[in-house]
Amino acid sequence: MRGRPAGLPLGLADPARRAVVAAAADRIVPGGDGWPSATDEGVLDDLDRAATGAHARLWQDVLDPGIDSLESEARRVHGQGFASLAPEVQDGLLAAATPTAARLRDALVLVVTEAYYGDAGRDVHVQRPAWDMVGFRARPVGARPVLPDEAVPRSSALGDLRDTYDVIVVGAGAGGGVAAAVLATAGLRVAVLERGEWLNAVQVGTDHLRNHRLSRYGCSTGPPPTGHPRSLVGPDGDEVTTAPHEPGYHNNAATLGGGTRVFGGQAWRFFPDDFAMATRYGVPEESSLADWPIGYDDLEPYYGDVEWTVGVAGDGGAHASSRGPRSRGYPMPAFPASAEAVLLRDAARRLGWEVGPPPLLCNTTPRDGRPACERCGMCVGFACHLDAKNGTHNTAIPRALATGRCDIATGALVARVLVGAPGTVAGVIAVDRDGAPRTLRAGHVVLAAGAIETARLLLASATDAEPAGLGNRCDQVGRHLQGHCYTGAFGLFAEPVRDGLGPGPAVAACGFAHGNPGVVGGGMLANEFVPLPLSYLANGLAPDAPRWGLAGKEAMRAGYRRTLHVMGPTEEIPVASSRVRLSPRVRDRYGLAVAMLSGSVHPETARTAALLGERAEAWLTEAGALRTWRAPVPTGLSAGQHQAGTARMGADPPTSVTAPDGRVHGYTNLWIADSSVHVTNGAVNPVLTVMALAWRSAEILARS
Repeated sequence: MRGRPAGLPLGLADPARRAVVAAAADRIVPGGDGWPSATDEGVLDDLDRAATGAHARLWQDVLDPGIDSLESEARRVHGQGFASLAPEVQDGLLAAATPTAARLRDALVLVVTEAYYGDAGRDVHVQRPAWDMVGFRARPVGARPVLPDEAVPRSSALGDLRDTYDVIVVGAGAGGGVAAAVLATAGLRVAVLERGEWLNAVQVGTDHLRNHRLSRYGCSTGPPPTGHPRSLVGPDGDEVTTAPHEPGYHNNAATLGGGTRVFGGQAWRFFPDDFAMATRYGVPEESSLADWPIGYDDLEPYYGDVEWTVGVAGDGGAHASSRGPRSRGYPMPAFPASAEAVLLRDAARRLGWEVGPPPLLCNTTPRDGRPACERCGMCVGFACHLDAKNGTHNTAIPRALATGRCDIATGALVARVLVGAPGTVAGVIAVDRDGAPRTLRAGHVVLAAGAIETARLLLASATDAEPAGLGNRCDQVGRHLQGHCYTGAFGLFAEPVRDGLGPGPAVAACGFAHGNPGVVGGGMLANEFVPLPLSYLANGLAPDAPRWGLAGKEAMRAGYRRTLHVMGPTEEIPVASSRVRLSPRVRDRYGLAVAMLSGSVHPETARTAALLGERAEAWLTEAGALRTWRAPVPTGLSAGQHQAGTARMGADPPTSVTAPDGRVHGYTNLWIADSSVHVTNGAVNPVLTVMALAWRSAEILARS
């Protein structure tokens, strides 16, 4: 069989090879059951594009030689080519137990199902037959057919900014956006420097394989796939370079609005006991568990400010026995209960559990000129095509810009914080998209780049007086890195239990956040977001379910709407050895040392996560699941979308990086307004706490 020019995968360029691949693809996803086969759905064109793109190495190493071997075996055993054989004979060859056949089969299952069940860059408004087959709807019936025009935040090039500002804010995510709004509203002149770009919903895209929920081959919200690496130190001590879409990177979105651009928006307040874990449980051996220097009451008014200013939908009376007191309710009502929420709510009541809807940063009613959520199936990991999800990009940042006292530069990466007179900083050095440096001066600098990048920036700003990094005289910067160890269980039911209405989480149990016998802390459990078909195939199918052939297709069709996933975050026990350092060998496109990550979760975290998995199984069983299975408990470094803790606050400088107000110890004008300051990361999603802390610190800064 002829193929592509030398150096490229053979792929499907040769007609004879294309026929073999077509026949094999139609055995991975056959027709004959009333639904299209793989080739009926046009997967061959997708496979051909991927042969010189995302799957080039897989084609060269596995698919090309495997297809040649498959064709040779067909002719040797049956005297004719694979494409001419009867379907059951083709199935037998693909199912052979030889290592070569197994490698080819696994690779074909991967590439064919990705093309069949994913969107492969197609228009999200075109409902695919494969999605109809399983019961997934990207948009509700009758939904608006086109994406709206979004208001583009006014931004500047780095070179066009003023030389001097009252405050420079590094990062335009949850913390930076809120801090900028509070500071500019208070009358200060503010510059916000964001390394990412402004991306509208079309630019963020709808690719099922390149998003912040499932990012196998890239992520449209950045950072760009090349030029912005990190490194991860494995258990063997070897440093491995990672790209932004790879798990070891522990990525957050890099765009104006940060993670709030694509988050699911669960807007929980931390519980009172989350601020005093060491007092309640003691300090486990080899952990760095500590109390916060502030408590729930200190943050309560700021929680309310964020809920009403940014916009949260919830039930102020829910979860009353576990949450802290509230001074006011929510500005919008909670989402109506979905079918799965009703099922799980009734089961929880039979178990004697208190449950209620989770609060969400999403419009359930029109708000600030933006519409209510239409309850689509593509919320988490994607930008909202209706602009109904409330992040800093469409709330706090426009508020800051409306004052006329805030400038924003996108594509501006801060390389270094500049030190001024003793105990002060003087500004920053940033580089633009082309690597051109610019020095900006300021009376105050607020770091809000996320726990990993804020720590990296402090370490990279070392001086003669602080050779280990700013604020790092006691070797605390970068330590205590944590995230959320997610756990839970799946349940398969006899009848469909999922109605497909987004955003997804509609019922949550908070009674396991604290007070679980025999473990330290706990977590929250809730039903999961609407899964993409590919996410369900990768993570939601029962472990023993077939993945290919008519049986695999039936497993997808029969299981998607009959499977529920209950999961939630475990409050992690921090350890000092989980940390951010500067890589001694890996540099980014600007020649800067990148963040080097290392560590693993504490054994107590794993024990607590296992307990929550048991509780999730019990909930699903009571709801009527025919069978259940647990998600594995993660044991490696946990520092992804909920990364926290690398510059934690405390009253004692030897054991912390920032004071209770968010100011770096030893400096009068260097502040941190992101999750770096978290001492512990809560038993629930942390974004509302990030925003509340940023509001509080910015208010203190403005008064000073």
